[in-house]
Amino acid sequence: MWLVAEREIGSKLRSKAFVISTAILLVGALALVIWAGFQASSSSGTPVAVTADATQYVAGVDGLEVTDVADRAEAEALVSSGDVDAAIIGDTSSPTGFAVLADTSAPTQLLLQLAQLPPVELLSPDDVNAALGYIAAVGFGIVFLFAASMFGGTIAQSVVEEKQTRVVELLISAIPVRVLLAGKVIGNTILAMAQILLLAAIAIVGLTVTDQTALLQGLGAPIAWFAVFFLFGFILLASLFAAAASMVSRMEDIGSTTTPLTMLIMAPYFLVIFFNDNPVVLGVMSYVPFSAPVGMPMRIFLGEALWWEPLVSLAILVSTCVAAILIGARIYENSLLRMGARVKLSEALAR
Repeated sequence: MWLVAEREIGSKLRSKAFVISTAILLVGALALVIWAGFQASSSSGTPVAVTADATQYVAGVDGLEVTDVADRAEAEALVSSGDVDAAIIGDTSSPTGFAVLADTSAPTQLLLQLAQLPPVELLSPDDVNAALGYIAAVGFGIVFLFAASMFGGTIAQSVVEEKQTRVVELLISAIPVRVLLAGKVIGNTILAMAQILLLAAIAIVGLTVTDQTALLQGLGAPIAWFAVFFLFGFILLASLFAAAASMVSRMEDIGSTTTPLTMLIMAPYFLVIFFNDNPVVLGVMSYVPFSAPVGMPMRIFLGEALWWEPLVSLAILVSTCVAAILIGARIYENSLLRMGARVKLSEALAR
């Protein structure tokens, strides 16, 4: 099995297309992370409303566009309308003597500009900035789509190529069919996980370079869970790709059996892009095995998942993974030596 896995890894690493596409992905990811970090840390003037009894607290603070207001009511109106990012008002109950009013999220940049950190009151509380949520959704979706489709397609092509050239007859004369399947899955899983870990390292480096430690801390747990979910999700998909490809004997026919799997890979990407702020859709996605690697990390990032939900979702994914391996192995074994016409699913599943 490990010999087959090494063969798969060696073949993959010799592919120029793989090296080039991976390099482009890594460079693009690094550029995106650094750009987003610098955008988040850019310090253009922050528009704020300030009541008369809080004027002394902003005196001498650079980077503020101050709008004087008469009282708290007028300050709240400007914050709610979006004319200012936040309001600074006098507050005798505050240890600092003032408080900050914000709309949906705490104004981190403003708080860092002030000499003291005052209590913050949110008029419309929101756990995560919408823009950051969208960026996280795009990141998880693209990484899952790219890695699963590329390595899944590689497994399918490898199976058909061996069957078409009859190399598979030599392979299974030396090793059992299920060991051959396991080797393909293990080899490509190692490569896929290596790519995921490289992307995670790039995200950490990019956010560290741009001094976005708060965002890095917020992404730490979601990225770790994404790696775990991706591992089992990829094994599930890899087994099914190999099984589906074994049902045909020509490269031209691969699409006829792997298209449904390709659709399953694309679905989480589009769902998380269009519904990244919809808790119902994300909740369903986080428990469906094919979309859980994207849906659950996204919910963890947004702070919507309870501590036990990732564990339940992972248990469902692992159970489905085991079932897929057993079914895929049967299809693979029954279809591998059948040359010529496409093998029907009922024949592939037969004992």
